[in-house]
Amino acid sequence: MTSEDFRLIVISGRSGSGKSTVLNTLEDAGFNCIDNLPPSMLPELVKWMSHSAVNKRIAVCIDVRLSTEGIGDLPEILDSLGSQISPEVLYLDADETMLLQRFSATRRKHPLTNAQNSLAEAIRQEGQYLVPIANRANLKIDTSTLSVQELREQVRNRLIQKPKGLALQFLSFGFKHGLPRDADLVFDVRCLPNPYWDKSLRMFTGRDKPIQDFLRNEAAVNEMYEDIRQFMTRWLPHYENNQRSYLTVAIGCTGGQHRSVYLAEQLSATFKEIYTSTHIRHRDLGQDTE
Repeated sequence: MTSEDFRLIVISGRSGSGKSTVLNTLEDAGFNCIDNLPPSMLPELVKWMSHSAVNKRIAVCIDVRLSTEGIGDLPEILDSLGSQISPEVLYLDADETMLLQRFSATRRKHPLTNAQNSLAEAIRQEGQYLVPIANRANLKIDTSTLSVQELREQVRNRLIQKPKGLALQFLSFGFKHGLPRDADLVFDVRCLPNPYWDKSLRMFTGRDKPIQDFLRNEAAVNEMYEDIRQFMTRWLPHYENNQRSYLTVAIGCTGGQHRSVYLAEQLSATFKEIYTSTHIRHRDLGQDTE
């Protein structure tokens, strides 16, 4: 059996971050899916699946719902599975305020709440238990601002269609709305000329021609683009050589409407010619302006 024959995806993350949506999406795509598996049972599952005639595309969800016991051992368990299997770990996260809102809206009980733990304390405690898994993850997705459909799209684009080579995502965002939790590289472009201060341009975004024309004619913007392009051209092969499968490159301006959107679009178009699995997401487009 080779890694081409056997694909194992391990899903983990905080309660309320969308794990059931991911598992359902993978199941719809033909994966054998198992929810709430104890970490210690993973080697036996892999052994059984290896010698069975069933579909060897497997997705398992491992988190703290059953027990916190052994959850920190998952990275070592994954490393013990053998060289012929390269498990992929997807970690889902969300802002604690958003998780509080989701639990309040659904009135579901958090697995770590009890007489001693409030919901907020349980959410924080769960994040601490899951740190080893988060650190081991190949791919992280912050679902704080994602709809169910957007999360499904992320899974289809970045996980189901397994990329050949490095899978890139360019993510524009606004610093005023917080740093993206799933970014691997962050570039701050707030120093660039801001079209927001031109009232005739304010209502447009970095995807619109008036903003593109404005920024394209600014020397500093072109220099920033070229510096980021050269940095990535030099270092992306090193990420690939280090067995990285996924990389999220975040470009941030003040509100995530103009400069970051424009540069993310330009960089995505450039690197899509080199890395075919290149996607773009504008996290804060449509939020209040700069």
